[in-house]
Amino acid sequence: MNDEPDNVILKLSHVRRVYSEGERDLVVLESCDFSLKRGELVALVAPSGTGKSTLLHLAGLLEKPDSGEVHVSGLATRGMPDIKRTALRRDEIGFVYQFHHLLPEFTATENLVLPQMIRGISKSEAKKRAGELLEFMRISERGEHRPAELSGGEQQRVAIARAVANAPNILLADEPTGNLDPDTSLHVFHALETLVRSAGLAALLATHNHDLARRADRCVTLDHGRVVALDL
Repeated sequence: MNDEPDNVILKLSHVRRVYSEGERDLVVLESCDFSLKRGELVALVAPSGTGKSTLLHLAGLLEKPDSGEVHVSGLATRGMPDIKRTALRRDEIGFVYQFHHLLPEFTATENLVLPQMIRGISKSEAKKRAGELLEFMRISERGEHRPAELSGGEQQRVAIARAVANAPNILLADEPTGNLDPDTSLHVFHALETLVRSAGLAALLATHNHDLARRADRCVTLDHGRVVALDL
């Protein structure tokens, strides 16, 4: 039974994650607690090597904790069969990375259509939603261009649109503006922020950019394997 408030969509409870390095163990997360609400944008600001990627992987069901629990949409996932974890990740979670990872042989529109069709949506419906998302991201005129024909900022906006093409409840972004110049970073972040607000997504954004982080609803960092509040 889930006792969490309805607006909590992601919750990590007493999570521990350890990696083995030769004969010793490296404790990355220890008794880590974190929750994310619908419509909330949280910035995760922490130095490299402190566990940011591990936290995102656990939140995105790409890894399992060694102990503790990760709840997604009220469901406990640690003991969930892999096929159910995969389905939950596909339906509930969207990912954006530092590099866009768009399929180079397909157009921007096709990059948005494919994940929808994999989920079982008809091609016509998928194309309609792809067009709406590209319009929302203000790059509809670039829909028939392949990634190599797009600027870095345009590629990332397509990647953000692709991440939400299947209408997830959670958006996880790992340094999505890390490869962009300051002006382009601001435009991409604004597009991401606008999408989060309009769709009521719960978003966790890992970034080194303090200026962008300050625009989030709250900021957190990692301290000795635990998530703590950060005042920027």
